Amino acid sequence: MYDEILLPVDGSPAAEQALPHVFDLAERCDATVHVLFVVNTTRDNAGIVGGTVLETLEQEGKRVVDDLVERGERRGIETVGAVRRGAPHDVILDYATEHGVGVIAMATHGRTGVERVLLGSVTERVVRTASVPVLTVRAAE
Repeated sequence: MYDEILLPVDGSPAAEQALPHVFDLAERCDATVHVLFVVNTTRDNAGIVGGTVLETLEQEGKRVVDDLVERGERRGIETVGAVRRGAPHDVILDYATEHGVGVIAMATHGRTGVERVLLGSVTERVVRTASVPVLTVRAAE
Protein backbone atom coordinates (compact mmCIF):
# COMPACT_ATOMS: atom_id res chain seq x y z
CA MET A 1 0.00 0.00 0.00
CA TYR A 2 2.80 2.43 0.89
CA ASP A 3 6.29 2.29 -0.62
CA GLU A 4 7.70 5.36 1.14
CA ILE A 5 6.84 6.46 4.71
CA LEU A 6 8.00 9.79 6.14
CA LEU A 7 8.67 10.06 9.87
CA PRO A 8 9.46 13.65 10.89
CA VAL A 9 11.17 13.71 14.30
CA ASP A 10 12.37 16.39 16.69
CA GLY A 11 14.24 14.29 19.24
CA SER A 12 11.43 14.48 21.78
CA PRO A 13 9.97 11.52 23.67
CA ALA A 14 6.66 12.24 21.94
CA ALA A 15 8.18 11.77 18.48
CA GLU A 16 9.75 8.53 19.67
CA GLN A 17 6.28 7.12 20.38
CA ALA A 18 5.40 7.11 16.67
CA LEU A 19 8.36 4.86 15.89
CA PRO A 20 6.82 1.43 16.64
CA HIS A 21 3.77 2.28 14.52
CA VAL A 22 5.95 3.40 11.63
CA PHE A 23 8.22 0.38 11.76
CA ASP A 24 5.24 -2.00 11.95
CA LEU A 25 3.62 -0.30 8.96
CA ALA A 26 6.90 -0.40 7.02
CA GLU A 27 7.29 -4.13 7.69
CA ARG A 28 3.73 -4.84 6.56
CA CYS A 29 4.10 -2.78 3.39
CA ASP A 30 7.77 -3.56 2.69
CA ALA A 31 8.27 0.21 2.64
CA THR A 32 11.24 2.49 3.04
CA VAL A 33 11.14 4.77 6.09
CA HIS A 34 12.47 8.30 5.69
CA VAL A 35 13.46 9.84 9.03
CA LEU A 36 13.53 13.65 8.80
CA PHE A 37 14.76 16.16 11.39
CA VAL A 38 14.04 19.82 10.61
CA VAL A 39 16.09 22.59 12.19
CA ASN A 40 13.56 25.39 12.58
CA THR A 41 14.96 28.58 11.03
CA THR A 42 11.72 30.53 10.80
CA ARG A 43 11.47 34.20 11.64
CA ASP A 44 9.95 33.32 15.03
CA ASN A 45 13.20 31.65 16.02
CA ALA A 46 15.56 34.17 14.38
CA GLY A 47 16.36 35.88 17.68
CA ILE A 48 17.03 32.56 19.39
CA VAL A 49 19.07 30.64 16.86
CA GLY A 50 22.04 31.73 14.87
CA GLY A 51 25.33 30.50 13.38
CA THR A 52 26.81 28.04 15.83
CA VAL A 53 23.45 27.29 17.45
CA LEU A 54 22.07 26.13 14.10
CA GLU A 55 25.12 23.95 13.59
CA THR A 56 24.64 22.48 17.07
CA LEU A 57 20.97 21.78 16.30
CA GLU A 58 21.96 20.13 13.03
CA GLN A 59 24.47 17.93 14.85
CA GLU A 60 21.80 16.92 17.36
CA GLY A 61 19.41 16.23 14.49
CA LYS A 62 21.99 14.06 12.77
CA ARG A 63 22.53 12.10 15.99
CA VAL A 64 18.77 11.53 16.38
CA VAL A 65 18.31 10.57 12.73
CA ASP A 66 21.34 8.25 12.67
CA ASP A 67 20.05 6.43 15.77
CA LEU A 68 16.59 5.89 14.27
CA VAL A 69 18.00 4.81 10.90
CA GLU A 70 20.19 2.25 12.67
CA ARG A 71 17.21 0.96 14.67
CA GLY A 72 15.17 0.56 11.49
CA GLU A 73 17.97 -1.25 9.71
CA ARG A 74 18.37 -3.63 12.68
CA ARG A 75 14.74 -4.62 12.11
CA GLY A 76 15.45 -5.23 8.43
CA ILE A 77 13.63 -2.09 7.29
CA GLU A 78 15.19 0.06 4.59
CA THR A 79 15.63 3.35 6.45
CA VAL A 80 17.15 6.61 5.26
CA GLY A 81 17.68 9.86 7.12
CA ALA A 82 17.93 13.56 6.43
CA VAL A 83 18.45 16.79 8.34
CA ARG A 84 17.12 19.97 6.74
CA ARG A 85 16.72 23.63 7.68
CA GLY A 86 13.60 25.74 7.31
CA ALA A 87 10.01 26.07 8.45
CA PRO A 88 9.22 22.56 9.72
CA HIS A 89 5.81 22.08 8.11
CA ASP A 90 7.05 23.40 4.75
CA VAL A 91 10.18 21.25 4.80
CA ILE A 92 8.13 18.16 5.71
CA LEU A 93 5.68 18.72 2.87
CA ASP A 94 8.45 19.50 0.36
CA TYR A 95 10.40 16.41 1.39
CA ALA A 96 7.28 14.25 1.02
CA THR A 97 6.73 15.53 -2.51
CA GLU A 98 10.40 15.20 -3.51
CA HIS A 99 10.58 11.58 -2.37
CA GLY A 100 7.16 10.33 -3.47
CA VAL A 101 6.08 9.65 0.10
CA GLY A 102 2.76 7.81 0.40
CA VAL A 103 2.08 8.55 4.07
CA ILE A 104 3.49 10.88 6.71
CA ALA A 105 3.51 9.60 10.30
CA MET A 106 3.85 12.11 13.14
CA ALA A 107 3.38 12.27 16.86
CA THR A 108 1.16 14.87 18.45
CA HIS A 109 2.49 16.59 21.53
CA GLY A 110 -0.90 17.00 23.16
CA ARG A 111 -0.72 20.77 23.64
CA THR A 112 -4.06 22.48 24.12
CA GLY A 113 -5.44 25.94 24.74
CA VAL A 114 -3.12 28.93 24.89
CA GLU A 115 0.03 26.81 24.68
CA ARG A 116 -1.14 25.38 21.33
CA VAL A 117 -2.09 28.79 19.99
CA LEU A 118 1.21 30.36 21.03
CA LEU A 119 3.47 27.52 19.96
CA GLY A 120 1.47 26.38 16.93
CA SER A 121 1.40 22.80 15.82
CA VAL A 122 3.59 21.45 13.07
CA THR A 123 1.55 18.26 13.01
CA GLU A 124 -1.70 20.20 12.67
CA ARG A 125 -0.32 22.25 9.76
CA VAL A 126 0.89 19.10 8.01
CA VAL A 127 -2.47 17.36 8.54
CA ARG A 128 -4.34 20.35 7.10
CA THR A 129 -2.15 20.83 4.04
CA ALA A 130 -0.60 17.48 3.06
CA SER A 131 -1.64 15.91 -0.20
CA VAL A 132 -1.02 12.42 1.23
CA PRO A 133 -2.49 10.70 4.28
CA VAL A 134 -1.05 11.70 7.66
CA LEU A 135 -0.98 9.13 10.46
CA THR A 136 -0.94 10.84 13.84
CA VAL A 137 0.11 9.12 17.05
CA ARG A 138 -1.00 10.78 20.26
CA ALA A 139 1.93 10.92 22.64
CA ALA A 140 1.31 9.72 26.15
CA GLU A 141 1.45 12.44 28.78
